[in-house]
Amino acid sequence: MATAETRDALVAGAMATLREKGHAHASAREIAGRAGCNQALIFYHFGSVERLLLAALDRVAELRRERYQALVDESRNLKELVAAARTVFEEDLELGHTAVLVEMIAAAQANAALRPEVAERLRPWRGFAADALRGTPAARLGPPEELAHGVVAMYLGLELLAVLDDDPAPAAALFERADSLATLLDLFSLRRRS
Repeated sequence: MATAETRDALVAGAMATLREKGHAHASAREIAGRAGCNQALIFYHFGSVERLLLAALDRVAELRRERYQALVDESRNLKELVAAARTVFEEDLELGHTAVLVEMIAAAQANAALRPEVAERLRPWRGFAADALRGTPAARLGPPEELAHGVVAMYLGLELLAVLDDDPAPAAALFERADSLATLLDLFSLRRRS
């Protein structure tokens, strides 16, 4: 296996382990077994299991950012932006991306050395949310950076609870409410322009 293929296999193995077994069971043996690699290759390529798990979180973020950006770029108003958020929320749960994030956030709570690494990886999402909110009627509610912090916190909370409760229905109900509010804000915005 080539170096790039080995790294990719290890990252995929780490993602699968976090999704299916959780951070507590993300051992070198477990990940290497899923990747079809020798455990020593984890340390050769990443230096530690934690660095590999962070690489898995980076991969999830990279995959999701591309998808999120495409949906945001297609959104012409706040209602469509809410629909995009709901779509990616449902996809994240279904594909297990939420589980990877939840496991790494939980691990960071217990591991002070991991905390700044995970926090650093969440920071760009606040910038992404702020950019998505600029120019929408929601931006009138406050500075986009502050609103983005709230949006990311709410989104993460919804993901955490959906995984914890194994029930996305309460989140779906909130997205319905947000859709109704977005419709009203979009209408208000159109009337002010007329």
